[in-house]
Amino acid sequence: MKRSRAVLTLLLTCTGCSGVDSGLPEAYRRLAVPEALLRSPDARMRGRALFAPRCALCHGERGDGHGVRSSGFAKAPADFTDPAWASQASPRRVFFAIREGKRGTPMPAWRALSDGEAWDLTAYVLSLGPTATR
Repeated sequence: MKRSRAVLTLLLTCTGCSGVDSGLPEAYRRLAVPEALLRSPDARMRGRALFAPRCALCHGERGDGHGVRSSGFAKAPADFTDPAWASQASPRRVFFAIREGKRGTPMPAWRALSDGEAWDLTAYVLSLGPTATR
């Protein structure tokens, strides 16, 4: 019985320890993902409107990492259309990058966006991937 409790405790403690979100701070690993919003064409449209003035300069109008400011960066901006990027992306990870920026890169934190705007932007960015349902 004690062993069963120990195993259960370990499993519950490690929930979120593996997988694509494992490197995120705990608050972001536990963040509720608005799945319906991420699939919403309206959310994606709002996200696209946010993307154009804030993100396209570096990430490109198509999100392919070829924006007018992308040259000269030590690390190229993410290409949201790349299958390798998409395989490591998750709603929480994209939301985290939008809110907190990417340390060691020119990617800024967009804390002035509301949570709703950040989720709309997340929905749009994820829709650019090769496996996105459009």
